[in-house]
Amino acid sequence: MKQILPFKLLISFCLLVLFSTMSYASPALWSVEKNGVTSYLFGTVHVGDPSMKGLPDKVKTAIEQSDHTVVELNISALSPFEIQNRTAAFIANSSSRPLPQALSKEVYQQLKAYFSKRNINIALFDSMPAWTVILTMVQLEYQKSGFSDTYGIDKQVIAYANQHNKKIKELEVFEQQLEMFSHVAIFSDEMVTQTLSQMQDSDSFIKEMINAWKTGNDSKLANYYELSFDGSKYARLAEQVLVIDRNHTWVRTLLPDMKKSSHFIAVGALHLPKKDGLIALLRAQGFTIKRI
Repeated sequence: MKQILPFKLLISFCLLVLFSTMSYASPALWSVEKNGVTSYLFGTVHVGDPSMKGLPDKVKTAIEQSDHTVVELNISALSPFEIQNRTAAFIANSSSRPLPQALSKEVYQQLKAYFSKRNINIALFDSMPAWTVILTMVQLEYQKSGFSDTYGIDKQVIAYANQHNKKIKELEVFEQQLEMFSHVAIFSDEMVTQTLSQMQDSDSFIKEMINAWKTGNDSKLANYYELSFDGSKYARLAEQVLVIDRNHTWVRTLLPDMKKSSHFIAVGALHLPKKDGLIALLRAQGFTIKRI
C-alpha cells in the first residue's frame, strides 16, 4: 500500500472487514458445516457510528441457532480501570523500551511535531513503549473520523449473545493481544515513520473501509489484505504474528468442540482469507463453507 504500514495495517487489524469474490448488499456471513454440525463465521469491525447500531437479521439468527459465541477477546467483560491496570502491569513486566530510547532522535522529533499540532505534550508518552503510542494515534484518528467502539460490531455480537444466554468463548486473553503489538514493535522507527507519513488520508481510508463493510462491497475490500502487508520486514513479521500464527492456533483450539456443537465465530475478517486464513484451514479439515 505504497508503504502505508503500520497505520493502515493497524486500522485494518482493528477493523478486519470480511471479503470474498462477490458483491453483496450486507456484511458477509459464512456457514461452516461438517458431519451435520453447522457453525458460522462472521467478519467484524471494531468501531462504528450510530448508523451501525443493530446487527443484521441473518447474524442474529445465526447467533440464536448456535450453542456458543466465539470472539477474539470479550472486551466487554473488562472495565476501563481493569484494562488500564493490566496494560500498565504488562508494560512494567516487559522488556519494552520507553519511547525516547525506542526511537531515533529524528523520528522522535517527527512524532513530537504530530502531537504538538494536536496540543498534546509528547512527554506524556515518554515512559511508554512505541506500540502504545501508535495505538493512541489510531484511536485519535478514529475519533476524528467520527467512529468509536460504542457501535463496534464485536460489542454488539457479545451483547446479543448475552441477551440470549449464549456461552461466550474467548480465543485469547488480554495480555496475549498486548504481547502481539509489543512483538511487532521491534521495528519502532519504521512503525512510527510509516504511520506519520500516512495520516493525511486516514479519514478517507477509515470511512471507505467502514462503508465497504456496511454495503458488502467485496471488490473494494478484496484489496485490503494485500495492501496491508507489503514486502517489508515489518510487514512480514506483522502478518505472521497478527494473522497467520493466530489463525492456526485458533483452528487447533476450535476443532474439537466444532465437531460436537454449533459455534458462531466472530473475528476480524483479515483472519478469514488467504491460504492461512480460517476459511482455507477449516476447509482443509473437511468443513463445507458457504456464504449465506
